[in-house]
Amino acid sequence: MIRSTEDFRSSLKAARRAGTPLLAIRTADPASAMTQASASICGKDDVPVFAWDIMGGIAARNKVAKEAASHVFGERATVAGPADALVALQKGAGVKQFADAIVFFNNPQRMWEQVDIVQGIWNLRDVFKVAGQMLILVTPPGAVLPAELQNDVMVIDEPLPSADDLRGLIPGLFESAELAAPDDDAVSRAVDALVGLAAFPAEQALAMSLSKKGLDIDRLWERKRQAVEQAPGLTIWRGGETFADIGGCDNIKRFLSAVLTGQEAPRVVVFVDEIEKAFAGTGTDTSGVKTEMTGTMLGWMQDRGADGIIAIGPPGAAKSMIAKAAGSTAGIPTVAFDLSAMQSSLVGGSGERLRAALQVVDAISQGKSLWIATCNSITSLPPELRRRFTLGTFFFDLPCAEEREAIWKIYLAKWNLQGERPNDEGWTGAEIRECCRKAWRLNLTLRESAEYIVPVSRSAADQIEALRRQASGRFLSAARPGVYSAECESAVTTGRRAFRETE
Repeated sequence: MIRSTEDFRSSLKAARRAGTPLLAIRTADPASAMTQASASICGKDDVPVFAWDIMGGIAARNKVAKEAASHVFGERATVAGPADALVALQKGAGVKQFADAIVFFNNPQRMWEQVDIVQGIWNLRDVFKVAGQMLILVTPPGAVLPAELQNDVMVIDEPLPSADDLRGLIPGLFESAELAAPDDDAVSRAVDALVGLAAFPAEQALAMSLSKKGLDIDRLWERKRQAVEQAPGLTIWRGGETFADIGGCDNIKRFLSAVLTGQEAPRVVVFVDEIEKAFAGTGTDTSGVKTEMTGTMLGWMQDRGADGIIAIGPPGAAKSMIAKAAGSTAGIPTVAFDLSAMQSSLVGGSGERLRAALQVVDAISQGKSLWIATCNSITSLPPELRRRFTLGTFFFDLPCAEEREAIWKIYLAKWNLQGERPNDEGWTGAEIRECCRKAWRLNLTLRESAEYIVPVSRSAADQIEALRRQASGRFLSAARPGVYSAECESAVTTGRRAFRETE
């Protein structure tokens, strides 16, 4: 597993020493990857380096390559299509001037499903092995080789820039903008905002956030959010809610606060909403897409040591709010991870998008991510995926009277409301919030607003009771320490109700 630029360069050198004829580099910054590969593989040797792309054909990248171009490609190098270029490479493998050459082939994933292209690439394996050349396929992150090439092409992933790489980029941009050198605190804040971006967008975001007044960190974060959200399925949560804005759920708030401030504290919270729907069909879908995505997630979480919690409970019980507020509470980003948005109609496209998104998460978190997944029913979630959430499964029940009192105080203060409250027995926090919002928005009393609320405890009573039976004795309680017990919860609620009636 390649985690640093140094590992990437070492892998390239090792591939060159082994005489690897076919190599694929998956990268978010092709220009940077080609530059690093040229420097790592060629070193000080006078080796011809070429690059092909669909618009420019074959182009020489150094002086010795310019001298060799006419011997290998003739006069039509600049207009060579992909198939023509591959045929020319095969024919020219034995040419003296072409010995030990490096050839970059850009965006082959756009065409390698074509029979002539995949065959042309495969045909270079043995002739390049003998003559010492190397064909480097430059692809975006997550690209998957066609089956015909998977045993013949070595794949290397270029990692996104590390914090140290980005730290070295910042002083030069300040100097170019004729600004005073930044202090250590400014550099650290800039690095936090840039980590997770490829080198080119990081440089552009930083340059666009500089002015005569210095570095605008808020603008830099916004540009970083925009860049991250180019990856399908990733969104950086912009809400500022913290645990203080959530009534009840004391046990899970206490537990997550300890996780967020303890040893191996995460640098990113990853929020997966309704995870059971995202992975529904694993092992049974005829296309194999869901099974592949599940396998990718399992492998990534295992390799990175990523962990997290699963929050289960009826709708409106604050599961999503807890997940979204965790990042703001700790002062770190919360990334919404939408697996359904990563699915593609192209063959292999879903897996590519998922792997690209995971690479971004890995870079932003610097290997320290906390995953919080919500679900309304856990029975359809693959057991092997549930085991990856090693911090536990928490059950969010309907709030008790004391918890509802705390929730009312939060939302009454938010919308500056007063007046007699409705009967809120069985209400969720989301329903209390909606009652207050409607009262504010429509200029109603709280009781009038409540006439437009149908509690989920009434509309989905059977499902909630089934969830309670399923959770009882199996999952942790989000409200109180220890394992959730439906019987104890019912006894506590009944006792409180009886106590209130005698007051």
